[in-house]
Amino acid sequence: MANVVVIGSQWGDEGKGKIVDWLSERADVVVRFQGGHNAGHTLVIDGVSYKLSLLPSGVVRPGKLAIIGNGVVLDPHALVAEIDRLAGQGVEVTPRSLRIAENVSLILSLHRELDAFRESSNAGTRIGTTKRGIGPAYEDKVGRRAIRLMDLADLSTLKDKIERLLAHHNPLRRGLGVAEVDPAAIYEELASVADKVLPYMDIVWRILDGARREGKRILFEGAQGALLDIDHGTYPFVTSSNTVAGQAATGAGVGPGTLDYVLGITKAYTTRVGEGPFPTEQQNAVGDFLGTRGHEFGTVTGRKRRCGWFDAVLVRQTVRTGGINGIALTKLDVLDGLEEIKICVGYRLDGREIDYLPAAQAAQARVEPIYQTVEGWRETTAGARSWADLPAQAIKYVRLVEELIGAPVALLSTSPERDDTILVEDPFQD
Repeated sequence: MANVVVIGSQWGDEGKGKIVDWLSERADVVVRFQGGHNAGHTLVIDGVSYKLSLLPSGVVRPGKLAIIGNGVVLDPHALVAEIDRLAGQGVEVTPRSLRIAENVSLILSLHRELDAFRESSNAGTRIGTTKRGIGPAYEDKVGRRAIRLMDLADLSTLKDKIERLLAHHNPLRRGLGVAEVDPAAIYEELASVADKVLPYMDIVWRILDGARREGKRILFEGAQGALLDIDHGTYPFVTSSNTVAGQAATGAGVGPGTLDYVLGITKAYTTRVGEGPFPTEQQNAVGDFLGTRGHEFGTVTGRKRRCGWFDAVLVRQTVRTGGINGIALTKLDVLDGLEEIKICVGYRLDGREIDYLPAAQAAQARVEPIYQTVEGWRETTAGARSWADLPAQAIKYVRLVEELIGAPVALLSTSPERDDTILVEDPFQD
């Protein structure tokens, strides 16, 4: 049986939560391998909505082991709040069902504050983050000054580590014209939550190695999307971690040979939250239609998403950089009723045609989409569970998407309900 990596193939918000939940029924272990609580997943099960930001989607399924890997940045207070919120919905999260890597880096209040200072400044640093402190926490991890979960197990060593951290942050805060951080406040912030999160701490790489040797199915769950990857995305309007499939190995502590199948979650149109280039954006009635029909508001922030036509150039590129074997096409039903639908099949840059998104920020802002127009369909696709339930023109649209991106549709989602899914190819079958 194969182990599966799930990533977003666009700018996030592709519907990963539902697909991961759908796949988790077949998995034994579900692992988050990057990002933080800036990544919102909405699961709809039997009419009940569960909004997750940090916890792996598998936590709502009894009998599954959920793991937060070392590639994640963890806000311990946000974790406790999310666990409590799920408990209020009848989902019990315990150390038997959730394990967290001992070497995961922590998000502190000073990270959230720095994120907010930068986003509200006029110094050209605004990139449209969720202000959850994700970027600053990753900066400290790379700068080798982060506080990690294991540090909470020995509070006697914590003060020296806080001093090391503040040796960087307090001069930075002085430069921003804001008050310095009191080391005692950070110590209390961490000490107050230590007993609540330490029971979940474990040696995750060893757990996963054991699961692999026992032949258990492992599902690796990514956050955001490949176009927000720190290396391969629309830099600098990206997240602060690698979001492509290769990060699943590094961010969970397994070898790359553990990753058997990469499923790219792909929306039938395109959306993005925050700043940055968006070649097929429709700031018109079409964009309003897609946003309204698709309920395009961020799970974490509630921000309205920018909407546009499907961009086959971008997805074809992420199929390659992400190593995607097949896609799960979501929200096809949002296109129901449109007389015609456009798909971006290429770009025009400074008078010449190109078939990729250039890496340069200025060039990304100048590309113009080249569209192919196809006939829409008046019938509904909502709730379809077989190809026979789909209008002929909808099937033609799906087949055209496959051809343009160079990857097959393995799953087709036709509503937020987990059972409204057409299985074409089971990613878990090796």
